[in-house]
Amino acid sequence: MTTRTASCVCGQLRLTCQGEPVRISVCHCNACQKRTGSAFGFQARFPRSQVTSIIGDETQFVRTGDSGKPITSHFCPHCGSTVYWELGIAPDLIAVAVGAFADPGFPAPRHSVYEARRHSWTMFAHDQEMEHLG
Repeated sequence: MTTRTASCVCGQLRLTCQGEPVRISVCHCNACQKRTGSAFGFQARFPRSQVTSIIGDETQFVRTGDSGKPITSHFCPHCGSTVYWELGIAPDLIAVAVGAFADPGFPAPRHSVYEARRHSWTMFAHDQEMEHLG
């Protein structure tokens, strides 16, 4: 079984996952753009039961998603990196920032959401294989 560890930039907040994610996606919503400081967010969703440890200090920020449900971001209070978030719309899953794994071999996304807010210059080598939503 695959074990992956995600961490913040300074390394003090860490999350370990067992197995494969159930969904890997990019999100072009304005909130993800602002949260990451990039053109999109890149996430892997794992069943909560596959997240075997969360270690370190963290701070939370809660916002209301378009669904009307809360989204709780967990980030390092020392370096500011968002490591994971919880979706009120999917309480059995934990979304992890793929960049926090720092693994260039991590599987590619298969879903792209909030396409209406996608920057026109963003392209993915496997775009034709992705499910494009919204």
